[in-house]
Amino acid sequence: MRGGLPQKLTVNGEATEDTIIDAIETEALKSTFVIVDLEGTASMTVAYAMSRADLVIIPIQGSFLDAAEASKAVALVRQQERAFSRKIPFAILLTRTSTTIRPRTLQSIMGELAQKNLPVFETQIHERDAYKAIFAFGGTLDDLDIAQVPNIPTALANARAFTAEVISMLKQNTSADQQAA
Repeated sequence: MRGGLPQKLTVNGEATEDTIIDAIETEALKSTFVIVDLEGTASMTVAYAMSRADLVIIPIQGSFLDAAEASKAVALVRQQERAFSRKIPFAILLTRTSTTIRPRTLQSIMGELAQKNLPVFETQIHERDAYKAIFAFGGTLDDLDIAQVPNIPTALANARAFTAEVISMLKQNTSADQQAA
């Protein structure tokens, strides 16, 4: 393990509406963490994945179009909570944000999220070349060549802060579930 996280990664790009629950359950038997990354549209596949989730992460960029889509995702989470008679923890993740500039649009969106009392990650995933480079060169942030990609340590720190916050939320949710039982 490097950086405290397992390096083995299994990707299943074949899951469908009919197979998503089986795929999640199969991976859960083999792994500590199962991350399901689906398109942002409401579909039965997304709904089924939510029904098995310990934490739903709703990523948005600083635009009102993304905020509107996030509202739909929150509504779907709440609908799934009613359908499965269980609380489904979720939080909104701001992505591709600037470390230095806080546009008025983003400030307005953050104010609206706070007004609606929606959970939002403290950590934002900032716009970084290193994240884009993973898709260009493959591997992980740790695998990138510092001579080819700037600010890898800063991207690593950002990713680790996000990871720590996710783990903290999962622990809180597990504690709350145990107290409710």
